[in-house]
Amino acid sequence: MGRIFLRIAPASIFICAATLAFPFCLKADSDAAKVYKTNCALCHAADGSGETASGKALNAKDLRSPEAQAKSDAELAGVIAKGTGKMPAFGQKLSADVIKSLVAYLRALPKKK
Repeated sequence: MGRIFLRIAPASIFICAATLAFPFCLKADSDAAKVYKTNCALCHAADGSGETASGKALNAKDLRSPEAQAKSDAELAGVIAKGTGKMPAFGQKLSADVIKSLVAYLRALPKKK
């Protein structure tokens, strides 16, 4: 009985550890998507187009546009943190790491068309 346990225990521990660790591998992308959906999609739309009622009323930028995508990561992070025009600042609400992941999410929007 002891020998069987010694053979099975390491494999069981590995499987449990892998199962627990796997969701954390996906967490960064899903967190950025959740942050975008919660804070940005109302005006910028799920696809970044700005084609929502609020976005049209506020003249929200199309985040997929060459103009928006030409901005540096630092510029985009600054706009998110400090706001611009009618867009509110999110620097007090979101950490620098979350803003950085959000910028990476915005970079992927044109590819999701």
